[in-house]
Amino acid sequence: MIKNFFGHLRTINAHRHLVMIHCFKAGIIKRGLLHDLSKYSPAEFIPGVVYFQGNRSPNEREREVNGYSMAWIHHKGRNKHHFEYWTDYSTKTGTLDPVRMPDEYIFEMFCDRVAASKIYKKKEYNDRCPLEYFLRAKKRRNIEKVTAQKLEFLLRMLAVRGEDYTFAFIRNQVRKIKKSGK
Repeated sequence: MIKNFFGHLRTINAHRHLVMIHCFKAGIIKRGLLHDLSKYSPAEFIPGVVYFQGNRSPNEREREVNGYSMAWIHHKGRNKHHFEYWTDYSTKTGTLDPVRMPDEYIFEMFCDRVAASKIYKKKEYNDRCPLEYFLRAKKRRNIEKVTAQKLEFLLRMLAVRGEDYTFAFIRNQVRKIKKSGK
């Protein structure tokens, strides 16, 4: 269990650090500083230690064991860079439906996915990995259409043009948003 404790702590620290660097490059400094702080809460950290494996999210293992992940339920409800946070009951359908995410959280989600791919893929990482991960689950994902299109656009840009170009593009979008006052 001690090995799991330090392995999980090392993984979330490395992930947060990498997301922070990506967010700074993307021009969303506040999002980088605040990213995933809930992972240090007992509701997320303890299951992270119990289900730690080192090569994938402990939430996946918790789901296999219990049929659901309480750590993930806690996490997605507190972190706006996850599309699962953005759901609400529709007055039209009477069901829980995805809602469009604000761009700053889409940008943070992009940074999060790139960092997660780097952390879990290690030396096997390349700029196509985050896109490939996104595409594998595309048909099963319940994400708002425009949000999904924007994220996929950024992931495809990364795969083709690389990090420097994509982060410059996002920084430019952030400047435009700030300038417009939205």
